[in-house]
Amino acid sequence: MAENLTEKPKETPKYTILIVDDDKFLLGMYAVKFQKEGFEVITASDGGDAFAKLKDGLLPDVLILDIVMPVMDGLELLQKIRENHLTEKSIIIILSNQGQSSDIEKAKKLGVDGYIVKATTIPSEVLAEVNKILLAHKK
Repeated sequence: MAENLTEKPKETPKYTILIVDDDKFLLGMYAVKFQKEGFEVITASDGGDAFAKLKDGLLPDVLILDIVMPVMDGLELLQKIRENHLTEKSIIIILSNQGQSSDIEKAKKLGVDGYIVKATTIPSEVLAEVNKILLAHKK
């Protein structure tokens, strides 16, 4: 009987990633993309939901945050994360359509590790950028 060589063996996820975005389509698409790459993916549809998960003890290796969201926007979430000393070892990346220099500057002041503009980046490039940032931090 022939073995199915296309099926990958189950392995421990490389990293845990929390993706926060109010766009359900994008959230689902990025979740699938990162799962296929071996990440354990957790999602949140707004900053309030994400903050609750982090307060409950979630410690992701990577956080990907949109900026414009209901309840609590990404920069407000990032501010609260810093104030509460949550996820201090997590890599934080903004993934937003907000490409204005003022938004990028504010995010940098809050200590983000990367800033990706959605409108100019396809999902495979987002994945590559996240992996590049992870690799740089592991050195």
